[in-house]
Amino acid sequence: MIKLLIYVIFILSAAFAAAGIVLSTRLRNKYKADYFTALLYFQVFIFTFGFYGIWGQVVIKSFLEGVVTPDLIYRFTNISALLGLPFLIFGWLMLIRFSREVSGREKSSWFIFLFLIINFIILIGIGFFMTSRGNANPELIIKYYFISLNIVYTCISAIYILFPGHNKTLIHKYERWIFSFSIIIIMVLQCIALVFYNGDPIKGMIFVFSFFAGNCFMPVYFSYGIVLSMFMQDPARDISFDEFCRAFEVTPRESDIIREICNGLSNKEISARLFITLQTVKDHTHRIYIKTNVKSRVQLINLVKVTTPSPPAP
Repeated sequence: MIKLLIYVIFILSAAFAAAGIVLSTRLRNKYKADYFTALLYFQVFIFTFGFYGIWGQVVIKSFLEGVVTPDLIYRFTNISALLGLPFLIFGWLMLIRFSREVSGREKSSWFIFLFLIINFIILIGIGFFMTSRGNANPELIIKYYFISLNIVYTCISAIYILFPGHNKTLIHKYERWIFSFSIIIIMVLQCIALVFYNGDPIKGMIFVFSFFAGNCFMPVYFSYGIVLSMFMQDPARDISFDEFCRAFEVTPRESDIIREICNGLSNKEISARLFITLQTVKDHTHRIYIKTNVKSRVQLINLVKVTTPSPPAP
C-alpha cells in the first residue's frame, strides 16, 4: 500500500514539474521578457532538487531497504540530500530574481554574487559541522536548513512583490497581494509538513506533494490568473476596459476622464461634463499618464484602443 502511494505521488510530482516547466517556457517564448527566464530557471532548479535531493532519498529508503545495511542506506540518503542542495540554492536565487524583476527593480550583479557567496558559505559550514561532529544528525540539520531558509527567501520574495520598485511593476496591487500571500501560504504548508515528518512514509509523501504542487503555482498563476497583455505588449489578446483600469490601478474618477479623453473632449469640456475643476482634470490626467506610462493624449487613446476590443462608451 505504501509503495502504491509512493508511485502515485511520484507520477503527480513528475506531472507538476512538467507543467511548471512547460508553462514557464510558454510565458518566456510568448512575452520575450527576462522575468519569465528567471521563472523558468527557478522551475528547473527547484524541481531538479526535488527529484535529486528529495526523491533520491525516497528511492534509496524504499527500494534498498533489506538489500543493504541500514548504516549504508543512512549514508546514501545524506549524500543524496547534500548533493541536491546546490540546486536548491540556485532555485531560491531565481525565485528572488524573478520577484525583483516583476516588482520593477533593476538587475543587480552584486546581489547575485553576494547571495551565492553567503549561501555556499552556509552550505560549506553545514558540511564541515556534520563531518566534525560524530553525533550530528545530518537529516535533522538539512531538514531545518530547508525550513529556515525557505521561510527567509519566500518572505523576501513576497516583500519585493508587495512593495514594488521605481519602474513599472508587472502586476497591479490587488494581484500583488494575492500572489504574495499565496506563496507564503504554500511555504507555510511545506514547512509544517516537513516539521511533522519523523520518518513516517505517509508524512513524507505529504511533504513531497506539497513541495511539487506548491512550486508549480507561479507559472500556473501567471498563465491563467492575471492579465498580462498590456504589460507585455501583446495586442493579440483583447481585454475589457474595466480590466484595463484594474490592471493599471486606475480609479473610477480617472476611468471617467479616460473615457472622455477617448471621446475627444478637451480638459475644459471634461471639467464641465464631470462637474469638477479644470485643475482637478489636469491632476487626474497627469496621474493617468504616470500609471499607464504614456506622455500624451494620443498615446493614451492608442493604448486603450490596442488593449480593449472597442472604445469605451461615454
